[in-house]
Amino acid sequence: MVSKTVDAKDVAIIGAGPAGLFAAEVIANAGHRVSIYERMPSPARKFLLAGRGGLNLTHSEPLERFLTRYGESADEVRMAVETFPPERLIAWANDLDAQTFVGTSGRVFPKAMKASPLLRAWLRRLDSLGVSIKPRHRWVGFNDTGALVFETTNGQLTITPDAALFALGGGSWPKLGSDGAWVDQFRNTGVAITPLEPANCGVRVSWSEVFKSRFEGLALKRIALSIASTTVRGEAVVTANGLEGGAIYALGPQIRAALGDGKSATLIVDLKPDLTQPALAERLGRRRSGETLTNFLRKAAHLDPVAVALLREGNAALPDSADALAARIKALPLQVVGVTDIDRAISTAGGVTWTALDENLMLKDRPGLFVAGEMLDWEAPTGGYLLQGTFATAASAANGLLGWLARRQ
Repeated sequence: MVSKTVDAKDVAIIGAGPAGLFAAEVIANAGHRVSIYERMPSPARKFLLAGRGGLNLTHSEPLERFLTRYGESADEVRMAVETFPPERLIAWANDLDAQTFVGTSGRVFPKAMKASPLLRAWLRRLDSLGVSIKPRHRWVGFNDTGALVFETTNGQLTITPDAALFALGGGSWPKLGSDGAWVDQFRNTGVAITPLEPANCGVRVSWSEVFKSRFEGLALKRIALSIASTTVRGEAVVTANGLEGGAIYALGPQIRAALGDGKSATLIVDLKPDLTQPALAERLGRRRSGETLTNFLRKAAHLDPVAVALLREGNAALPDSADALAARIKALPLQVVGVTDIDRAISTAGGVTWTALDENLMLKDRPGLFVAGEMLDWEAPTGGYLLQGTFATAASAANGLLGWLARRQ
C-alpha cells in the first residue's frame, strides 16, 4: 500500500536486475516517484537465465547456518539477511502467486520452476505502484555537478534525482547486462573498489587428451573436496578445461586465495568420503588373483569409470598395497591451474568496499547515493544464498534511502 502522506521525492534506480527492482518496490511503496534506468532492452535478463535452472530463490536451512554461507568478511550482508531473512523472501514470492516449495535439498523454488511467471507478476506490481522502467539507458558516470549521466538511443541524458540507488550487478555474463563497467566510473570519483573476480565458477585443470575425450560431461558423484582446511561434499562435473559444479563453487574463495599470483593450487579429492581409510583398505585387501584392477575397484570400492580414470590421470601408477591405494582414493591431489573467466562465472566477488559505505549502504562521500546487490564486496555459494543476499541488501539500501529522505524533510 502506497503511503498518501509522504512528501514524494524523485528517486532513480540504476539497474533493473532483482536488486534494482526490489529496491524500487520498497521505495515506491513508501510513496516516492521511482524511475529505473536499465542499459539492456528489457529488465532482469540474468534473473531470467537463472530461472531456467529452476530459480533457486533461497534455502530453508536454519538461519544460524544460513548466515555462515557469506564468509568471514561480510558482516553487513549477514545483518541484512537477518533483517530480511528467507521467510520474508518466501512470503514476498508467494504474494506474487509464485507458490514456492522446498526441494529435497532444502532449496526453495517457485512451483513453476522458472523466473518468467514471477517476473511478469512483479513487473505488473511495479507498474501499479507507478514505477517507470527506462530501457536502453546506460549510466556512464557523473558530470561536474554530480548529476547522473546516461547514454540513450536519443542522445545523452542528465538527471538530478533527490536520491539514487545503484544496483548494476557484478561483472559476470556481460551479454545479459552485468559487465562491471561501473567499476571505473566509481573509482574515478574516489570510491574504493575491491577488484572483481569470478565466483561460483569452474576451475581449470590440464587434463590429458584421453581423459578429456572420454569423460567430458560426466560427474564425479558423492565426493569430498578439500583445500586450505575447508572440506565440501557434493559432486563435480568434468569439463574440457577442468571441473565445475556446486562443490567446486563452494570452495571458490579458498581456491582463488591458493592460486595467488599465477600459482597453481592443490585440491584434495576424497572419492569415498563415506568410508574411513581403514575400512576402505580392508575392502581393497580382498582382490582375487587375475581380477583386473578396474573391475575390482568398481566392485570393492564402488568407483565408477570416471573416478578410476581420475586415479590414473597423468599416467599415474596405482599402488599395489591396499593401504596405499586406499590412501590415494581418500586423498587424491589434483592440480588446479586457474579459474573460469569472469564472463562465464555465475557471480563475482569484489565490488564497492564496505568502508566506502555507511551503515545504510550509502556512499560516505556522496550523500544520497546508495548501493545494493552484487556491486557490493561479498560473495556466496549457489543454493539460494546469492539471491537471498541480493534481495536483503536491496531491502537494506532501499530502507536506508527512505530514512535519508525522511531526515531531509
